[in-house]
Amino acid sequence: MPINRNLSEEQILLRDTVRKFAEEVIRPVAAELDEKELFSNEITKQMFDMGFMGAFIPEHYGGADLDYVSYIIIVEELSRVDGSNAATVAAHNSLGVGPIYYFGNDEQKNKYLTKLSSGYLWGFGLTEPEAGSDAGNTQTTAIEDGDYWVLNGSKIFITNASTDITLGSTILAVSGTRPDGKKEYSCFLVENDTPGYTAKPIHRKMMWRASNTSEIYLDNVRVHKSAMLGKRGDGFRQMLKTLDYGRLSIASMGLGLAQGACDYAINYSKNRKAFGQPISHFQATAFKFADIEIGLELSRNYLYDVCRMANQGLNITKEGAIAKLYCSELAHMASNHAVQILGGYGLIKEYEAERYYRDAKLLEIGEGTSEIQRLVIARQMGCFD
Repeated sequence: MPINRNLSEEQILLRDTVRKFAEEVIRPVAAELDEKELFSNEITKQMFDMGFMGAFIPEHYGGADLDYVSYIIIVEELSRVDGSNAATVAAHNSLGVGPIYYFGNDEQKNKYLTKLSSGYLWGFGLTEPEAGSDAGNTQTTAIEDGDYWVLNGSKIFITNASTDITLGSTILAVSGTRPDGKKEYSCFLVENDTPGYTAKPIHRKMMWRASNTSEIYLDNVRVHKSAMLGKRGDGFRQMLKTLDYGRLSIASMGLGLAQGACDYAINYSKNRKAFGQPISHFQATAFKFADIEIGLELSRNYLYDVCRMANQGLNITKEGAIAKLYCSELAHMASNHAVQILGGYGLIKEYEAERYYRDAKLLEIGEGTSEIQRLVIARQMGCFD
């Protein structure tokens, strides 16, 4: 494994600690959890105990108070071994905890952040059946009723929203009409035990089968006005900023998966012989590894630099999109090469290459498809001015 020379001693120690945990705790059971579609409360609890789940939250809320590079290293190292458990950590931090930490008032932070750093999960309710890339087509509504808001609608593909330890989810809803006639969006913090609120897991997924992916239904869900996150009408801006930072975690998952697939395939190719020599000796195989390594070096250094920008509070809309796009497509290339190198064995679940291949596809879709990332980048370049 390469050592990035810009990492501190603490970050290198963190990387090695997470890698050891992933290898010793997750890898032995990852295939079984994937096959049986089992979300592991036990592993998740251990990840809470190790500080993975409140990574960048200040210590006075029970968090680990890490910088963004360190958080991304956690996700990267978990993704080397298993996308499902990495997704649990990435979605909880970037999409679950993030909006409350960045946009919540003191009362909301005090109410939720300690719990979300110590044992409870939180979801991010943006996507709907008719509102994926077109988030502006959100149909979920919030109607003001005195001191309450009444929410109706549904969400889909929401990570961590329906586990036994899920406390609730942030819900984006249309809360009115702006003076210019466009929809007004606001976000609400809705707990799972609220009457009229239903969250249920989605099964038979191709990828991340051991992570929790959910549908949410809101049937006249009444929440107090104190449940509104930030200001009325600020919901869409909150979601966009959340996605900017969330894309870094997806990029890290792509980077980690690519590294894991490469490591796995190299090990196989050194032990698999054809024509009297290891297949790693053939240029057709070795050049695949060279291409992956180029991508790994470029993506790791770029992603870490973007994370340092995030630490400084700089705008990372374009850079986050570039990192997410490049790393997710690298994951696709690396996992595809891994399956090709293993040949027929790459198509059998007994070998991990098959799981890397399946898990990679979501990274080109979730938190903005590759097409949307290119659109974001082009807009930031001024192409549509």
